[in-house]
Amino acid sequence: MNRMVMIVYNEAIDMEVMEIMAKCPMKNYTKINSVYGSGETSGTHMGDDIWPGRNNILYIACNETEAKNLVSCVKSLRGSLGKEGVKAFVWELKEVT
Repeated sequence: MNRMVMIVYNEAIDMEVMEIMAKCPMKNYTKINSVYGSGETSGTHMGDDIWPGRNNILYIACNETEAKNLVSCVKSLRGSLGKEGVKAFVWELKEVT
């Protein structure tokens, strides 16, 4: 079964996130830089003086085993960085063309 993993993270830890992508190893992804949002634990990031900071998003289409491995890597990163702001979301891909 195919999965989509979405990793949302603070742009300040881009290097660390890209390192776990290389270690997993996940070579295929789509990256969206400088997105805005608000999270219960990560706070608000709007890229302005009131709510500084931005997030990045990675989308990774992969198989179930790769998704589990990637989520494990993200959990490990969360453990080492604390509340710096990185989360992974996984859902089933019903169609890939």
